[in-house]
Amino acid sequence: MAKALLGYVGGSDPRLLAEMRRLQQRVQDLESELGRIQAENDALAAAASHDSLLESIDVPQAEPALT
Repeated sequence: MAKALLGYVGGSDPRLLAEMRRLQQRVQDLESELGRIQAENDALAAAASHDSLLESIDVPQAEPALT
């Protein structure tokens, strides 16, 4: 009777375990991709700060926009 009230507490469902493993692997894949993309972004930002075209342009005063 107690099992009927609380629900059957048997072994884990193999489909649920497979889905959980699949999701854990997906999370690991996304975390590694995020790390790779962040490293690439940092490298691009560092390269952009060294070779910025805007820093090499000498404009003494901003020009007004045309309306």
